[in-house]
Amino acid sequence: MSTSRSFQSRLLSGFVSRLVATVAGSGLASAVTGAVVVSGAASVLSAAAHAGPAEDKGLEIARKADKANEGFATEKGAMTLELINAHGDVTKRKMRFEVVEGKEDGDKSLSVFDWPADVKGTKLLTFTHKKGDDDQWLFLPAVKRVKRIASSNRSGSFMGSEFAFEDLAGQEVEKYTYKHLDDVKLDGRDCWRIERVPTDKNSGYKRQVVWMDKEYLNAIKIEFYDRKNELLKVSVFSGYKKQGKFWRFDKIAVENVQTKKKSVLAWENRELGTKVDASRFDSAALED
Repeated sequence: MSTSRSFQSRLLSGFVSRLVATVAGSGLASAVTGAVVVSGAASVLSAAAHAGPAEDKGLEIARKADKANEGFATEKGAMTLELINAHGDVTKRKMRFEVVEGKEDGDKSLSVFDWPADVKGTKLLTFTHKKGDDDQWLFLPAVKRVKRIASSNRSGSFMGSEFAFEDLAGQEVEKYTYKHLDDVKLDGRDCWRIERVPTDKNSGYKRQVVWMDKEYLNAIKIEFYDRKNELLKVSVFSGYKKQGKFWRFDKIAVENVQTKKKSVLAWENRELGTKVDASRFDSAALED
C-alpha cells in the first residue's frame, strides 16, 4: 500500500486502435486514423497552451515527493482497520500487508485479512501501473473465488470502508495533472497545497486537494471531491516517523462528510527493505 510514487497521461493510441478496428474494411480506416490523430494533437497543444507556472510547480512538487520516496525496495507490516458508522458504532478488522517497489513500472501490494473470522483470508492484490489501468484482484474465501476488479468499479468501497479500491493503489505521478494552489501551514507544519486531477476517466474523483508536508514530502491531509465536484471525504495522515531516510505515517483517518461514516487505518510493526516472497504477488496464488 505505497503512498507515493509517480503520475500523468494516456489513452489516445488505444482509442485510435479501437476506432480503426471498428471501421476496418469499410475504406474509412485511414481517414478516421488521420482525423483522430489530428484531433489528439490539437488536444495536446490546447492542454500545453493552458499550462502555466502553477501547473509546472504542482508537477515539480509531485515529482520531488515521488523521488524522496524511491528506493524502499519492500515494505510490510500489520494494520488495524476500524469502520465507524454515523452513530459511532465501531467494527474492527486486522490485516497484514506487503509491498514490492516497482522499478520500470508501479508498485505491487498484497493485503490479507486475518481477523475476524467472517473476513479471514480475504486478499487484495494490486499491480499499479504508471500508464494505463491498474490491475486489482480480490480473493473472497467464502466463495473460494478470485474476482478481478474492473476499472469501472475501482471507485467502489473496499470491504465496507471509506477507502475506495483506487485509494489502495500506488499514487503514481503519471496518474494525475497538477496545480500548485498556495503555501500554507497546517497544524504548525509548512505545506504546499496542490490540486491534482485524475487522468483516469473511471476515477470516482473529480479532483483532490493535497496538503504536502515540505519536510515529510508526503501528504498530511487530502480532500477528495466527487464527480459532481462536491466534497466527499477528508483523509488525515498522522504519526509520521522516520525509518532510515523515509518518512512513514502510522495512521490514516478518513471521514466521509456526506454520510458521516469514518474509517481509521493504523499501522504496526512496519518494516522497510526486508525480504518478501515474490511468488505471493500472483493472482493465481491468491487461493493458496
